[in-house]
Amino acid sequence: MSPLTHFDESGASRMVDVGSKPVTARMARASGKITMAPDTMRTILDRKLSKGDVVEVARLAGIMAAKKTPELIPLCHSLGLDSVAVDIRPLDETTLVIEATVQVQARTGVEMEALTAVSVAALTVYDMCKSIDRGMIIGPICLLEKSGGRSGHFHRGTA
Repeated sequence: MSPLTHFDESGASRMVDVGSKPVTARMARASGKITMAPDTMRTILDRKLSKGDVVEVARLAGIMAAKKTPELIPLCHSLGLDSVAVDIRPLDETTLVIEATVQVQARTGVEMEALTAVSVAALTVYDMCKSIDRGMIIGPICLLEKSGGRSGHFHRGTA
């Protein structure tokens, strides 16, 4: 079998059949950053933006995004997620770190859900703050850790 499991022998796209795989505890943790002007960071942390509490809105957006991942990524399986946690904290005076942890008991992993949560949380920060800082930079976004399933445990370390 090709290592690219989302294609059949003729090269056509397909959703991977996970029906015969055992249900196991799965976890994925992803991280990303959004860099901005120091004044923007102060406005966010002081909760002074007229649109609302940027961190809390971005956290909710990330949680909602994890649940919507199969609607955004064409070949992702629909999963009943057990938990989604999104942590957003300042790294320094110009950078917010966003980390998402997703857990499920399933036949397939939740890496895409964790990565989607981080991506949408970062996009939400950008959307809420673009009126005061269009120079914000999103990234890098990466998978930090995953566990469960046949491929075993993966750990990148800190991003």
